Amino acid sequence: MKITVDVDCTPDEARTFLGLPDVKPLQEAMMKEVEARMRANLSAMDPEALFRTWLPAGVKSLEQIQKLFWTQMTGAARKADKDDNKSDNKK
Repeated sequence: MKITVDVDCTPDEARTFLGLPDVKPLQEAMMKEVEARMRANLSAMDPEALFRTWLPAGVKSLEQIQKLFWTQMTGAARKADKDDNKSDNKK
């Protein structure tokens, strides 16, 4: 046996019938807060602000990486020279 019941009502009517709270005021308040936060964050996404924020740190980081790279390369070259000198002395 199968019973089908069709109920024709709006979401507000169904919510009221089931005794659920009306969340429209909360939803509107939250949406206003989300909108305010998004607007504040969009001002931080200004290309000029991003450039000022990222470039000094980026340039500094690139210089540090370059110094580290050159330190490692010169260290490896010195080690290779020492190894060559040791192998030449053994011959």
